[in-house]
Amino acid sequence: MEKLITYQGAVYPWHCDHMGHMNVMWYVGKFDEATWQLFTRLGLTPAYMRDRQRGMAAVEQHIEYKRELMAGDTVTVISSLIEMRDKVLRFSHVMTESVGGEIAATTELTAVHMDSLARKATAFPVEIRERVLAMMSG
Repeated sequence: MEKLITYQGAVYPWHCDHMGHMNVMWYVGKFDEATWQLFTRLGLTPAYMRDRQRGMAAVEQHIEYKRELMAGDTVTVISSLIEMRDKVLRFSHVMTESVGGEIAATTELTAVHMDSLARKATAFPVEIRERVLAMMSG
């Protein structure tokens, strides 16, 4: 599947902890921003969520920290789709330091498509399934 750039940004001094590197909460935050960009590319836009009373819920996330990031570093997140089931989407993000391209962190997430009124998992509509499967095979 084509790898998608879903986030680009910088590490600011307020992202850093007492040891001088970006705190883990900011890795998670940047991955979260990448997730919403990925969802938008899949058609899971804010308008889709509002209009159809749908949502996405993260049910599992694994993160590996590979390299410290410091204030002034710039980062890029590349995202990939791993698996799609009836109500479930698995995907990954790889965060790199933009200049040297070294991997700073990786994460794999499992998310469930939700009916936000019933508060339970529901199947993805055909148009979303087709878009995801086309991206995975392309």
